Amino acid sequence: MNLGFDFFFTSIMLGVGLAMDAFSVSLANGLNESKMRIGKMCGVAGLFAFFQALMPLLGWTCIHTIVQVFASFEKMIPWIALVLLCYIGIKMLIDGIKCKGCEPELHAVTFGALIVQGIATSIDALSVGFTIAEYQLAEALLAALLIAAVTFVICFAGIVIGKKVGTKLAGKAGIFGGIILIVIGLEIFITSFI
Repeated sequence: MNLGFDFFFTSIMLGVGLAMDAFSVSLANGLNESKMRIGKMCGVAGLFAFFQALMPLLGWTCIHTIVQVFASFEKMIPWIALVLLCYIGIKMLIDGIKCKGCEPELHAVTFGALIVQGIATSIDALSVGFTIAEYQLAEALLAALLIAAVTFVICFAGIVIGKKVGTKLAGKAGIFGGIILIVIGLEIFITSFI
């Protein structure tokens, strides 16, 4: 097992790269629920961290077990992310337009929505399993833990920033959050073909 500087640097940079979509969604969640408490903030960031760690491990497992099935599924990843994020984004947009003067607390982010967001923002991380395919199991697990830690910090920061901006935007927060999610879904979809 080679746990030198390169291993840690690569794992942390993978975490930063993978966390960008989750950061944007966390920002949208902070916008959408400006009175989110610290416990829920930790839970949201932890959920994103969990999925960002899980997906590369699933990709790694697929590489070591069922490569042919995973290769055919990889083409569907951008489509799945697009559908999931646009669905949530459009729902937030509609709710925001219907209730322009509502208190932000009425638009609390539900656990079900968080699960969908976590899957949608991390599903492209399945392909990271290809980049860590040469790792032994212990190395893959450590890389996933590093990715999770980086994702947690970045997502927590996104929620904090979103909450601060969300308080100033009040009634428009749901609309902005929905637009952010739709843009992220489109970005994942479009960049997969470039």
